[in-house]
Amino acid sequence: MKTHQQIDQRSLALARAIVARIDRDPARAGLAQARATCQRWLNQRPLPAVREWMEILRRPWEEIRALLLDESEQGQRLRQSDPFCGILSPRERWEIYRSYRETT
Repeated sequence: MKTHQQIDQRSLALARAIVARIDRDPARAGLAQARATCQRWLNQRPLPAVREWMEILRRPWEEIRALLLDESEQGQRLRQSDPFCGILSPRERWEIYRSYRETT
């Protein structure tokens, strides 16, 4: 069983990989994809967390990036509902999951 701290560390590792992917892409396609995902979620279920992410996604990439990598409680909370799913391939995601499974 994973502790909350271990899950948060794994979530941060995923966020770091997502940020690296978006940073490497001058077109920021991953950011556009996250905005589309968030809009779809908002249309389906306008939950407070989704509304919060819609507001965040209106900001410049540098601010969004900082929030994704924020190690505070706020960063941890935001990563629990971030709309950046699908940015990493299943293989990339599972590699991160595997590396955290092996270290615990």
